[in-house]
Amino acid sequence: MIFDMIGLAGVAAIIAAFFLLQADRVRYDDYSYLALNGVGAALIIVSLFYAFNLAAFVMETIWVAISVYGAVKRWRRERSG
Repeated sequence: MIFDMIGLAGVAAIIAAFFLLQADRVRYDDYSYLALNGVGAALIIVSLFYAFNLAAFVMETIWVAISVYGAVKRWRRERSG
């Protein structure tokens, strides 16, 4: 039950990020957008420890990696100024 709740929280985070992007409330490179996507995918991965699904695990792992990539890319751009 707890793993289901964790997974659903992750789904909610990813859906919220997508909605905020479509509603022009965030930009694709906003840290909040990247964090919602990354944390959401990570929470889904945690839920997969209970009921493993290889396809979902691969997708969410890549989702986290892309979110981290986007955050690092923005951080480097800001730092170089």
